[in-house]
Amino acid sequence: MLGPIGAGILLQPTGLWVLWQMGLLGEALKYGAPVRRLFGDAATGRPVMDMEYAALDPRLAGLGMQRGALFQLLKSAWPDAGKVLCGHDITSISDDGRHLTDDTGRRHGPYDLVVIANGSASKLRDVLAPHRLNRPYPWGALWCLLPQGDWPHVADLRQRYRAARRMMGLLPVGSRPDNPERQLSFFWSLPTAGIAEWQERGLAAWHAEAVALWPEAAPLLAHITDAGTLMQASYRDAVLKSWQRAPVVLIGDAAHAMSPQLGQGVNMALMDAMALRDALRAEPDLAGALTRYERERQAHARIYQFWSRWLTPLFQSERDMAAWLRDLTFIPMARLPVSRGQMLRVLTGTQKGWFGKLRLPEDFLDALGAAFETPRP
Repeated sequence: MLGPIGAGILLQPTGLWVLWQMGLLGEALKYGAPVRRLFGDAATGRPVMDMEYAALDPRLAGLGMQRGALFQLLKSAWPDAGKVLCGHDITSISDDGRHLTDDTGRRHGPYDLVVIANGSASKLRDVLAPHRLNRPYPWGALWCLLPQGDWPHVADLRQRYRAARRMMGLLPVGSRPDNPERQLSFFWSLPTAGIAEWQERGLAAWHAEAVALWPEAAPLLAHITDAGTLMQASYRDAVLKSWQRAPVVLIGDAAHAMSPQLGQGVNMALMDAMALRDALRAEPDLAGALTRYERERQAHARIYQFWSRWLTPLFQSERDMAAWLRDLTFIPMARLPVSRGQMLRVLTGTQKGWFGKLRLPEDFLDALGAAFETPRP
């Protein structure tokens, strides 16, 4: 069946721009939690990262949301959602790109346009072009949702680090249409090869380690009483020479899988969908539309793939010297005007290439600023 997978996400201004164009920003704000600051510190309490959206533009903020809430929001806006054919694993695409074959051998089509959006582990993207890079990250994470309760940092994405070997985070993600309780998305970083060892150690040993790393979070961690509530996530880095060959096109993680370190996955997917829509409307033929889509989106996504690849070892690895340099340099870099601006543009999704900027429309920024000024209940 069609449904959300995972706990929470952080919608950046770029993703919110897409929802605004769809007329869904108000509903998203109704269920999401405004996030105004990204703050991370070491186990010693020394600040490592401290970035506020307002330092780039006072109208900006992120929006933490539960994946289930965003899924329901998008599904309710799509009148034909009930017509989606589920339960068929597509295993191959015909040479002309117009027919699909599923795991039972059934053939589907012909189609005028085939959009591959089946995530970072997609095997269907191999039909388009050779990979420049396609490898799993050695580190993943455990995720779950926790009741927000009396957690004081309700406008911050908070992270706690012990070198790069341990990373723990809490993101406010608001409520869902079917559950008014406000929640936090919790994640714990660990090597994917260490999952079995983590399970063998047992929940009590892990709980003691997590509380020692972040004592302030102990009341929240007390809600984790069953290891089965922690979902496992793994990640992949995939760089393709091309994202399209008419009539087939890739969007989302299928096109540009990357580490979640920069929190851009869902925002990139929304931007892809919007760019594909605009290209199909603007170009008279499909090949031209897909070429236009690819050119526009690669100009935006490539720099995020680069930065996520090189930043991830600073937060998820056994490279203690890299973590030491991170702790030493990130805060001073954030105080320099040039590097601060670039860091904030990367955070908000508005960096384009090495030195360019993705300019969000002023009427959207005004609408976002007005919405975030509204006191939340």
